[in-house]
Amino acid sequence: MALKVGDSVPNFTAKDSKGIIFDSSTVIGRKPTVIYFYPKDDTRVCTEQACSFRDAYQDFIDLGAEVIGVSGDSITSHQKFSEKHQLPFTLLSDKDKKIRNLFGVPTALFGLIPGRVTYVIDEKGIIRLIFDNLSGKIHIQKALQMLKKIL
Repeated sequence: MALKVGDSVPNFTAKDSKGIIFDSSTVIGRKPTVIYFYPKDDTRVCTEQACSFRDAYQDFIDLGAEVIGVSGDSITSHQKFSEKHQLPFTLLSDKDKKIRNLFGVPTALFGLIPGRVTYVIDEKGIIRLIFDNLSGKIHIQKALQMLKKIL
């Protein structure tokens, strides 16, 4: 069952691009958080999206928010992707799709690729926006608009 606007985000753990276990309870419910699910490291649209989040990262920090990217890529892939594009935010490896399934992120293009969905979560851990769109760059605008609205 998919999470929806108004739901609390359940706790989860996953390894980040450094192989360190990330526990969602260290961020979610403590500060506004943007979690974005994307299909694959180093593909054109995913790279544009990640670099757009990178370029706007200070805007997120200024709003007191954290950004977390999630895909099914390996820790090694995330590490290379993060270093290559100088990504300042956390990337989580979700090879077993536990986080994607926990959130209920749909697949795109008739189930051919993992979906691209962004969740804006307030400081209490409540989902305030779910944005599902194949275009990468617009996710950043929508997330910032919602953060400004709820803060």
